[in-house]
Amino acid sequence: MSKTATIKKGEAKSGDNNGRSDLKAVVDLMQAEYEKRRKSQIEAIKKTDKKLLREMLYQMVLGRVFEEKAAEVYRMGKIGGFCHLYIGQEAIAVGSMMALEPSDMVITSYRDHVQAMVKGITPEAVMAELYGKEGGCVKGKGGSMHMFSKEHEFYGGHGIVGGQIGVGTGMAYAAKYKESGQVTLCFF
Repeated sequence: MSKTATIKKGEAKSGDNNGRSDLKAVVDLMQAEYEKRRKSQIEAIKKTDKKLLREMLYQMVLGRVFEEKAAEVYRMGKIGGFCHLYIGQEAIAVGSMMALEPSDMVITSYRDHVQAMVKGITPEAVMAELYGKEGGCVKGKGGSMHMFSKEHEFYGGHGIVGGQIGVGTGMAYAAKYKESGQVTLCFF
């Protein structure tokens, strides 16, 4: 916000009209800021290529439906081990990864199914990996938390909380050292 209005604790009492008007001023200011931001976002969306917007929507819906199906088969006991889902976070992966070049690298935590698919690993290969099948992206050995594909520059999920941060830093440093021009995107 360009202007900030604050009310200190205890300043606005139930019978204090000045406190209420201060609160109303804060709410009005926040509403005006919201409308301004919303208008600029709508203008930006109108300028964005419709084909790109459709692809982004497709990827988000694919990710959501895939995760819902994964949850269903996990509850049925068809997926062994853990199954960490990304439901409700699809826009984060899609929005950030659509800005990448195919040669850019991605590394993430154990919630990695959607990122793997956005990076180019087929939904069939991701699901086969969840089932522990040979057709999985790491031949069924990684399960839910360890998707990987050198071909797609996707360096997988890491089961240790924060474990990918150091590896991602090393990947970025290696790209800089080699002057490859690659970007490393690390989800945590």
